[in-house]
Amino acid sequence: MTAKNKRRGNVLEHEVVAAAKEAGLDAVRAWGSDGRALGEHPEVDVMIGTWKVQCKRRKRLPQWLIPSEHVDIQVVRQDRGKPYVVMPLEVFLEWEKETLSYDPNDC
Repeated sequence: MTAKNKRRGNVLEHEVVAAAKEAGLDAVRAWGSDGRALGEHPEVDVMIGTWKVQCKRRKRLPQWLIPSEHVDIQVVRQDRGKPYVVMPLEVFLEWEKETLSYDPNDC
């Protein structure tokens, strides 16, 4: 990986941690983008609470992969594969924050 691409990836990892902390969530970036620094798999770049996050930055994403402004999440799947959820980071962080503050005794 070239130094420029590594730097761009590090910037994204720092942005994700900062956004999570701003949302009131615990988040930490693995030193050197290596999850082993956190006791996790090497592919883990960031931990948001108990979520293991790998950050991938590309110059351009396929347009079909980006959810439109009219939906909250998008589900994608390859033939005979597992479905995956794509959502804006801020939607995920808000959902996680609400999930953590959920108290079943309030119902």
